[in-house]
Amino acid sequence: MAAVKKLALAGDAESDKLLAQDPLALLIGMVLDQQIPLEWAFKGPKMLTERLGSNLDATALAEMDPEVLAKAFSERPALHRYPGSMAKRVQELCRHIVDHYDGRPADIWKKAQTGDQLFRNVRALPGFGDQKARIFIGLLGKQLGVQPPGWQDAAADFGKPGTYMSVADIVDPDSLARVRAYKQEKKAIAKMGAAGAAARATDAPAPSAKKAKAKPKS
Repeated sequence: MAAVKKLALAGDAESDKLLAQDPLALLIGMVLDQQIPLEWAFKGPKMLTERLGSNLDATALAEMDPEVLAKAFSERPALHRYPGSMAKRVQELCRHIVDHYDGRPADIWKKAQTGDQLFRNVRALPGFGDQKARIFIGLLGKQLGVQPPGWQDAAADFGKPGTYMSVADIVDPDSLARVRAYKQEKKAIAKMGAAGAAARATDAPAPSAKKAKAKPKS
């Protein structure tokens, strides 16, 4: 990764330092950032290194006994709400990096000559859907200096300057609060939309219970 002063995703100095220095740690944090507080997700890579007693290495993790890795994820406090499935997902990620990038996670973006290629590389990673891939590209571009031609188009709204939409925009506690407020607003709007749809369905006239009278045969 390009030189970076710091990241502020985990809210913990040592965890954030690891994320800034270790591409695999950052990728694992992104995978874990699902259905749990983001600080919890991005502390996960540092906690994993402590439990395994070694630095994160894609080849070693890909070849590790799945039960050993799952145990490391499940040890209290668990690294995720669903430690077993996330241990499996992280191992799938590492196997992909070994198979396609010879175990070098940074090559996912270093070898991308365009934003479109970067999107395809990231989108192909286990655990990365369209939105997560675009958020990660936004994070790479905004905070880590990874800016191949077209990277902002590939990041879509998450690549726009001056936004507070995702982890790509978090640089301090204030920006974290703004991102949280944005997400809460989106959830509230979605909830209102779902409630409105349910109300409309309830108000719809029920189908008639009366059967049409059979016409007499001629």
